[in-house]
Amino acid sequence: MALAWEDKEVSFDVPYSEMRLKLGEKVIDKLDNIEDTKGNAGDRGRVIVTNLRILWHCINSPRVNLSIGFNCIISINTKIVNSRISGTTQALHLLTISDGTRYEFVFTNLHQGNVRLFTSVVGVHKAYITSKFYRELKLRAGVVHNKKLKILPQEQVVSNVHGVWNLSSTQGSLGTFIVTNVRFVWFADINEGFNISLPYLQLESVLIKDLKFGRTLVIKSTKRSGSFILGFKVDPEEKLTTLYKELTSLHIVFLNNPIYGVEYKWSSNEADVEQSRDILGDLETIEDPKNEIGNTLTAYLADEGHKKDRLPVYCKELGLAVEAIKEGYTLKKLWEVIPSN
Repeated sequence: MALAWEDKEVSFDVPYSEMRLKLGEKVIDKLDNIEDTKGNAGDRGRVIVTNLRILWHCINSPRVNLSIGFNCIISINTKIVNSRISGTTQALHLLTISDGTRYEFVFTNLHQGNVRLFTSVVGVHKAYITSKFYRELKLRAGVVHNKKLKILPQEQVVSNVHGVWNLSSTQGSLGTFIVTNVRFVWFADINEGFNISLPYLQLESVLIKDLKFGRTLVIKSTKRSGSFILGFKVDPEEKLTTLYKELTSLHIVFLNNPIYGVEYKWSSNEADVEQSRDILGDLETIEDPKNEIGNTLTAYLADEGHKKDRLPVYCKELGLAVEAIKEGYTLKKLWEVIPSN
């Protein structure tokens, strides 16, 4: 399974294959008649809130769409806007950051007075933020209390292995290795604050290697989590082999059915949202015009710290003097559209 990017990126006009739900991704809410007031004013669209991201697509052309990962969101507010369809009204305002660039989004519910969009996004974002132990490597975190694991809501302990040496230092540290259905945790016996929690989502490989310490369990985390290489000495060898097989098996099971830990329950009796990976439903059959202009990046740039114009520079592509482009951008990236025939 490819490492999830959906919650960590802001993407524009993604292909249908990337709009489909990935393994473990669940639809939490779906709302029609939502306008992307910032970039596609006047177009009716649909917002789909999942446990990883917020999706918006134009009803008439699903090719025009947005994918906003919850990990990218800096702030969520309401804002008074002037919608082409609804006039002056209150809208959902998101400030985000992706790859070092800030974007802002404004979504207007065309059913005035309906606050469900705001409620859903705020609620799911809070659930996402408070469930990071499912998705992120943690060092020296509050995962253990009185030598007992603080179990997560969807977590089940599979085994506790005592007398496991962590070989991160020259002398090593003796501790306890706990295996669950979503992660493994190791903590030192003399100081439970010295610990590591590594979810299977960030686990790249598990191997047994012959090192200077003897047969050693070697675990590597993903590049996104820092590419940590962890060594654990487990005696006797039968216990080492059992632990290796257990971790390998649980990792495979997890990748086939990942648990991201984001759970949100409606306080009211809202109807359950149908779970289908083909979230566009019958709209996927609509043929997209080949010459249609999609979202341009400039419409969403959030430059709230802008105080004065940048100095003009000569642009070879245009043959003109233009304001210097922000660092990290190119003229092609900012203005790229599909030309009409």
